[in-house]
Amino acid sequence: MHIGVLGAGVIGTTAAWFLRADGHEVTVVDRQPVPGNETSFANGGQISVSHAEPWASPSTPLKVLSWLGREDAPLLLRLRRDPALWRWCAGFLRECLPARTRHNIGQLVRLGLYSRQTLQALRAQTGIAYDHLQKGILHIYTDAREFAAAAGPAALMREHGCDLELVEADACVGIEPALAHTRAQIVGGSYTPSDESGDAHRFTRELATLAQARGACFLLEQRVVALRREGDRIACVEIAGPDGRPRPLEADAWVIALGSHSAPMLATIGLRIPVYPAKGYSVTLPVRDDDLAPSVSLTDDEYKIVISRLGDRLRCAGTAELAGYDASLSERRCRMILDRLFELFPRAGAREAARFWAGLRPATPSNVPLIGRSALRNLYLNTGHGTLGWTHACGSGRALADLVAGRRPEVDFAFLGRN
Repeated sequence: MHIGVLGAGVIGTTAAWFLRADGHEVTVVDRQPVPGNETSFANGGQISVSHAEPWASPSTPLKVLSWLGREDAPLLLRLRRDPALWRWCAGFLRECLPARTRHNIGQLVRLGLYSRQTLQALRAQTGIAYDHLQKGILHIYTDAREFAAAAGPAALMREHGCDLELVEADACVGIEPALAHTRAQIVGGSYTPSDESGDAHRFTRELATLAQARGACFLLEQRVVALRREGDRIACVEIAGPDGRPRPLEADAWVIALGSHSAPMLATIGLRIPVYPAKGYSVTLPVRDDDLAPSVSLTDDEYKIVISRLGDRLRCAGTAELAGYDASLSERRCRMILDRLFELFPRAGAREAARFWAGLRPATPSNVPLIGRSALRNLYLNTGHGTLGWTHACGSGRALADLVAGRRPEVDFAFLGRN
């Protein structure tokens, strides 16, 4: 078949790779000049199976209420007249029920394990390089109550196969010696030695190059103007280049991998999906001293930020802001992330060379992505991965290729369009 993939971020590019490996003719469309140039550009860098406790949990609603009006809140809700936002919030509250949270953790862990395994196999097959490290992920806690509350979700993740273990504060410093400066603040942590880190943007660009060498076509600087629906199928997609002139693009089947922009695009043909943009921020700066900068990827529970070593750079990312499709930078929120990085690691990097970034994560209320066939027979979805797009990309792409071919994916997950 000829399959059109709309979106060349890490999700669309991995889908294109696995579809091409199945022998399909593949055309990828993206409005950026290079693949991976939007939400995949400067994310936190973690391949984090252990990051499977969704935002929507029984304790979250009260936390969100306490954060209202705080510009430095880890999850910032900007109240606005936006029906899509309020529908998303209603769905989010439903997902905070204990049974739903337990179900969602299972979904995220299983997909994460499968995806990490798929990434490792792809890396062995291709030799792809993207500043990856296999040193695990250490989650540190500075609040004793939050550390105690982590025991339940950690046990559930272990039941599903994640090798996450709770560790004492001294063990945290043993795992990452650069934390010695802040040992007094740490009350404990959790460590997943099989988790990884790496540069999602570099991976996406390298994989796109490999896919093109195998015959995939990437149409860059081409904006998706419209989906043209005829009955229960997509007849064609209209795209436009820098000259603004729309032209039709035809294919036998289509994959929507447009991130946060999947929802408004699908709404134009009468399909509604529970995906809303959650803006995240990151700071990237050169490492100044190898011994004083972390090499193990970290998650800071108090500030909800992650820190990863990407070659000779440090990437610190996090927070979530529900503010519609506004991708502008809030320097205050970026400075908050930078200040916290230097509070933990005072001499880790060159602060004066820090670069700020913001991107729109495509979030579902449950944090569980939408993967599989839509209500239209030749339209597939691969979107809604939220903060775990990099973690779930390879597994999502491989599973989607299986679904397109009529095969049962090798992972227990609630794919769309399957009984």
